[in-house]
Amino acid sequence: MRNFLADAAEPAVPVVPVTKETLAAWKASAPGGQAAWAAAANFEGEPGASLSVPGADGAVALVLAGVAKPADIWDMAGLPRSLPERAYAIDDRAGTLAADENAATRLLLGWLLGCYSFDRYKKPSRAAARLAPPAGADVDAAVAEAEATVLIRDLVNTPANDMGPSALAAQARAVAERFGADFTETVGDALLQNGYPAVHAVGRAAADAPRLIELTWGDPKKPTVALVGKGVCFDTGGLDLKAAAGMKLMKKDMGGAAHVLGIAQSLMARKIDAHLKVLIPAVENSVAGNAMRPLDVLQTRADITIEVGNTDAEGRVILADALARAGEHKPELILDFATLTGAARVALGTEVPALFCNDDALAADLLTSAAGVADPLWRMPLWPGYRKLIEGKVADITNSPEGGYGGAITAALFLERFVPAGVPWAHVDLMAWNIASKPGRPEGGEAMGMRAFADMLLRRYGAG
Repeated sequence: MRNFLADAAEPAVPVVPVTKETLAAWKASAPGGQAAWAAAANFEGEPGASLSVPGADGAVALVLAGVAKPADIWDMAGLPRSLPERAYAIDDRAGTLAADENAATRLLLGWLLGCYSFDRYKKPSRAAARLAPPAGADVDAAVAEAEATVLIRDLVNTPANDMGPSALAAQARAVAERFGADFTETVGDALLQNGYPAVHAVGRAAADAPRLIELTWGDPKKPTVALVGKGVCFDTGGLDLKAAAGMKLMKKDMGGAAHVLGIAQSLMARKIDAHLKVLIPAVENSVAGNAMRPLDVLQTRADITIEVGNTDAEGRVILADALARAGEHKPELILDFATLTGAARVALGTEVPALFCNDDALAADLLTSAAGVADPLWRMPLWPGYRKLIEGKVADITNSPEGGYGGAITAALFLERFVPAGVPWAHVDLMAWNIASKPGRPEGGEAMGMRAFADMLLRRYGAG
């Protein structure tokens, strides 16, 4: 993302952040022609609005950019793709950012994210405008967060023909190699030999073999944080086949895996003072003669048997083995991400991930970070009264309770069965996709909750 930063010595057009209040102060001190131009354009400093203001020679002298109070990450995110392709620099002559030490970093991050386009198969029609690093901004932090977001978006946007389990493993290996982390994968029938029968059962019908991906980084003497991500690279629904409309976006069903890789990358880039374990069960849920069937009973690493009520509830099945493996590392925290249920989207819509957590202190820290970095989460209950709903008839538990009510909660309760007692755990059920474009957030794959979790972990453990 540093290629979207302008050199500080390069001639740059000033971008002046203003609120409704500071716009008035700017008008009072600006040359009369510029103030009149703003008034004639009815520019009022609304967050996200902008106005190019000419100088006496007719060329653009500055750009007014409306921001909220305090400035929001997305206020200037639309500028890189709307302003002419050249260098710009934030100029706080109106004093809008003076009292907010983190505003410059937020606006820089928003600008970098506004430069994003998924260009693997189709090149963008134009380049993005570049921004000189603003005074007072933590450039390294903004770049690390932007690069982690881009990793997530690119992984989710890549179609399944180029992002199957083996390709996802290759991406994880590349992240590991970049930061000197250890990488291992257990593939195909080796899953059975090494104690991952649930991952094998879900993915065995696909041509691209299922696998358990592990990335390890940091000093093992430090507290261990386990990050677990659902890696269903494409979900047909299995024998309980999805309809066409429901299957169309299923390239994004590995969004949980993308998120834990993005979080790990962000934390490794900032040298978090912790020991990271990243676990990704990577599969395709396909249809073939050896696919798992409704009412099959599956074994798991935790010796908890699963009755398959529906083959389209496969994400929680593969996470069962990965969560059990995470617990074996004696972590201080287990955090998992998954594009798990439509029920969570019905409850909270597409933009707010559902947070389930068995530890009030951890939940409070996550919600504090979510509010602080404008990366929303909403806590939902691990309602114990619904545990009876996941009881199996011929196995310990079922992956698809009868009735369908409280589907996000019962899915979370299912996962909770595989978390060791006493270990703080958080589970995020998310969309990982923007259904429509907004400034800095194009339609397609999206990081949701990534910045909140990274902020919480950095506040807890610090940077080395």
